[in-house]
Amino acid sequence: MARPFPWRLRFAVPASHPCLPGHFPGRPVVPGVVLLDALFTALAEEGHGLVTRLLRAKFTAPVAPEEEVEVEFRSAGPGRVTFQCHCRGALALSGEAALEPAVAA
Repeated sequence: MARPFPWRLRFAVPASHPCLPGHFPGRPVVPGVVLLDALFTALAEEGHGLVTRLLRAKFTAPVAPEEEVEVEFRSAGPGRVTFQCHCRGALALSGEAALEPAVAA
C-alpha cells in the first residue's frame, strides 16, 4: 500500500557520486537529473508507481554534494503528483509528474 500524500523525504547526494567530477570543477553542483532520479525512485519505492512523464520542472537554486534536500510530495489528482524540494531553506526544485499506478502483488 502506498504512503498517503502529503509526505516528506530527506536525502543528500554523496560527494563520491560519479556524476560530480566535471560538474563543475572547483564548485560541484548536483545535476538536475540526479535530483529527479532520487524523487522518482522514492515514489516507486513508496508504492506510488513509476513516473511516466515529467509534466513540469523548475530548478531555482543549485544543490551541492552532501547538502540535505527536503522534499514534499502532494497529490495533484489521480495519477499525478507535485513536488517541492528545499535546500538551505530555499526552494531548489518544484514540479509535477504523471504516475503509472503500482501493480498490486
